Amino acid sequence: MTDRRTELAENLARVEERIASACAAAGRKREEVTLIVVTKTYPASDVRLLYELGVRHVAENKDQEAAPKAAACSDLSLTWHFVGQLQTNKARSVAVYADIVQSVDRPKLVRALSAAAVRAERELGCLIQVALDAESGRQGDRGGVAPGDIGELAAAVDGAPGLRLDGLMTVAPLEGPYAGRQQAAFERLMEISSRLRADRPAANMVSAGMSADLEQAVAAGATHVRVGTAVLGVRPRLG
Repeated sequence: MTDRRTELAENLARVEERIASACAAAGRKREEVTLIVVTKTYPASDVRLLYELGVRHVAENKDQEAAPKAAACSDLSLTWHFVGQLQTNKARSVAVYADIVQSVDRPKLVRALSAAAVRAERELGCLIQVALDAESGRQGDRGGVAPGDIGELAAAVDGAPGLRLDGLMTVAPLEGPYAGRQQAAFERLMEISSRLRADRPAANMVSAGMSADLEQAVAAGATHVRVGTAVLGVRPRLG
């Protein structure tokens, strides 16, 4: 084992123990929660090591880094998630490698992703990013659409060729009524998800929780947690 592989293996084991414990405390089965490792700022060599260690879901937040990394790992059977705020002019590139875009938050982006997916002859899974700190008609400070605007955006995804509505995503708000109340925020997201699933039962993915608050997300009912630092460690950004 290389030192880096050993480090990643130990970190993964600790995160796995946290997820398993959170599932047990919530009365959930471990297989109900999927770990997505956020590999932003880390090299393709780390992605390969993670794959050797059993990771199958990875996430990136910037296309200029994600595109070459995904290309370098194209021989691996990975599910790539795009989790960052996405400019419409990057949609064509993202549609080539991403399997799921978790940051869909405006009709213009839906149209751009749809055109790109059709051009690439692929189907993209979409999560609507929910901003629990935003008022209707406005976006959140960290991206996302206000809860009251989800229905309109969901309908746009439903009618967009090449796109599939898979569910919802949120980032715990830093301001507003849910600031510092991660579990309450995630429970609110689950309420919104329940309403969405009433008409769209297949849109059952709920992505919430990161390194610092994955336990609260699991307790609330999240199906996917996005963990970066706890697996890969803290280090200076690349380039």
